[in-house]
Order: sequence, then C-alpha cells, then structure tokens
Amino acid sequence: MIIQNFNELATSGSKKDCLEILEAGLQAANPENIILNYVTHNQIKIGNKVINLKEYSNIYSIAFGKAGDSMTRALNAIVPIKSGIVVIPKGSKSRIKGKKFQIFNSRHPKPDQTSVKAAKEVMKFVQNRRSGELVIFLVSGGGSSLLAMPNEITLDDKIHVTNLLLKSGATIQEFNCIRKHLSKIKGGKLVENMKCHGIGLIISDVEGDDLSSIASGTTYMDNTTFADALDIIKKYKLTRKMPLEVLKVLEKGLQTEDLETQKKSKIENYVIANNNDCLKAMQKTARQMSYRVTAIQIFGEIKDAVTKILENISDKQKTCLVFGGEPTVRVLGKGIGGRNQELVLRILKNTQKSKKMVIASMGTDGIDGNSVFAGAITENIKIDPSVMKEFLKNSDSGRFFQKLKGNIVTDFTHTNLMDIGVILR
Repeated sequence: MIIQNFNELATSGSKKDCLEILEAGLQAANPENIILNYVTHNQIKIGNKVINLKEYSNIYSIAFGKAGDSMTRALNAIVPIKSGIVVIPKGSKSRIKGKKFQIFNSRHPKPDQTSVKAAKEVMKFVQNRRSGELVIFLVSGGGSSLLAMPNEITLDDKIHVTNLLLKSGATIQEFNCIRKHLSKIKGGKLVENMKCHGIGLIISDVEGDDLSSIASGTTYMDNTTFADALDIIKKYKLTRKMPLEVLKVLEKGLQTEDLETQKKSKIENYVIANNNDCLKAMQKTARQMSYRVTAIQIFGEIKDAVTKILENISDKQKTCLVFGGEPTVRVLGKGIGGRNQELVLRILKNTQKSKKMVIASMGTDGIDGNSVFAGAITENIKIDPSVMKEFLKNSDSGRFFQKLKGNIVTDFTHTNLMDIGVILR
C-alpha cells in the first residue's frame, strides 16, 4: 500500500472506496509497472521503434528526476547496465543500490551545490562515452532543479529566480523556459556533443507531454527563445526583482543567435507514461465498485480548475469524478500546504450546501508543496466559511487538514505523473 495512513483515513465506506481509487492511480504511476511494458533483455520496443540492445558494446543509464532511482531499478532488473548515474531529490532514499551506480541527492524545487556537482558528473559521463555504446536516459519530473549548471550567473542567482517563479503562479512551461535559457545543460545541451548512441525514456509531469518542458528538455531540445523568457518575466512583473546578471544573460542571448538552445533533438525521446495512465487505472477500479465514472484533466489557475471540477460533479448517487493534471497556485501567505490540499479546501468551501460527497486530491510524487503530505481527503462537512477563507489567505491548507485529520501520507513515491483526485457521491 503506497498510502501509508490508509486505515486511519478510511473512516467510512465512501472514504475507503475513494482511497482505493487513488491507490490504483499511484500503482499505475510506479515505474516498476511501466518499464516492463517497453523493455526486454534484448530490446527496447516503443510503438514501431525497436532498438536491438545486442548491437551495443556497452549499455549505460543516466536517470534524473523524482523517479530516477525506481526507473533505474526497473531497467537494471532487465538489461545488463554496465554503470550509471542516478540523481534524485534530497530526503528520498534511493531504491537502487550497488557500486555501479553513482547516486546524487540534490535539492528540489530549488537547486543546490549537489545539483551543480551532479550536472557536471552527468555531463562528463556523457562526453566520455564512445561510438558503439548506448546511454539510456531515464527522465522524470523534478529533473530541472536536480541538475543545475548555471550559465554566467551564480547558483544563488538561480535559486533567487526559482523562488520568484515558484511564488509567481507561472506555469511549468513558463518556469522551464527561463530555466533553459539560464543553463548550460538544459534544452538539449546535455546531448548536443554526444559521440555515442542515446535514447530517452520519459515519464511525463507536464500538460500535453511537452518533451521540451519535462525536466527542462535536458535530453531533447527547446522550442522557446530568449525573447520568450524575457516576456515571461515581464508578464509576471518580475523585472525589478530579477538579479541584474540574469537580465544581462537573457538580453545577451537575445542579440546572439549562437547562444540559443538546441532547436533540433540529437536523440530520440519517448514518453512511456503520463497522467492519463493513472486516470485509466482509477476509472477501472471505480467501475469495478459499480460507480458511474467521469474523468477530466485540470490545468491553469487553481480557481478555474475548481470551477471545472464543480461543473463536472454529478447530482446522482453512486457517481465518481476522477481528475488529474496540475493547476497553478499563487502563494499568498507563509503557511504549510500545496496545490492539492488547497484544491480540496477550495472545493470543500464551494460545496457547503451540496449533498454529501467525498473530496480528495494528491500529488503522485507524494510531496504536496512545502508540506510533508501528499494531499488531502475529506467529506463536505459544514465548516465556517470565514475559517476556510483565512486558511486560504495564508496558503495554509496543510494545517487546515491536520486539524481535520485529513492529510494523506505516502512519503516519497519515487515517481511523478502530476496530480490525481477523486470526488465520490
């Protein structure tokens, strides 16, 4: 069971059903259940593409992102990997052990010195590979901060930019556009001078599976420009808050074509899992419980996401709405929480006069915002609206659900396929 406090939270039949549906989504996000679909001892087969592994003198792996260790463990159980590197978040205990893998634990969502060290080692590892060898890149969300190679700015500048963007309400695509244009490794730069063969196996944590946004397109390419990066800074009114060195790098890039990120992918990259895989598994489980199921995805500003969810809740009994995606939240206060707990709190606030229902949402990575919780679950019990308003004003949804004993706990799940949620009637 991935949900560690399942029994404590399952205080009613409906809540138990809801948690079982969420659990099915989490199991579908487990890389151990994903890699097997594409990799055998002799080949990697994705659609019509077949890579014969016997053709290569040596096979290596480089994994970065929240699923880096579990993807490596799944691959290493099938394919004879000679050696590799794994870069995962600090606090996440690696699921792959052994001397042939170099493990780095970097900071997320803000980079640190280990992020820089890991990026340098990864770059060196790639450049040392020869023709006739194969590197399998295992990429997942979170990779943007876990590998950092700042371009003509300091790490402190990069952290400052990350802080500003985290609080701005910028989308992940906008966030990563700026990251790519301040980096020596992102936007395909990691693989641009590679002499060996490579393939990217990617699990997606972004809308539309945009390969240039997942982990900032480190093994892919970039379809954004320096001009786009500057426009995003203006859009969120961050120009005056940005370090001067950062603006200088972006403006210099605007005038020098050679500094632009890679516009063509050097290696083939394939998305092998996404948020829809979670939703399909959740729908299947809900139907087995005899619920009539609707599924939607939510993106964009959290208030719009709440509106879309409310519009899709059925008035009928024995109905289930499953949803996935990743709304954006503007951080207003200094509380504890994340977008999933805030989403549940906002839906709770808007369903005070509705018939009885169960509301739940969680991150498949197990860590929601700045909290230690994955998300929250509650019934739409009556609560003073002014109390909920105050918690929302302080971005303190985590503490709100602590009082209600509704926080979902999983710890690091070693995967990342965005968020999943359920509303049961």
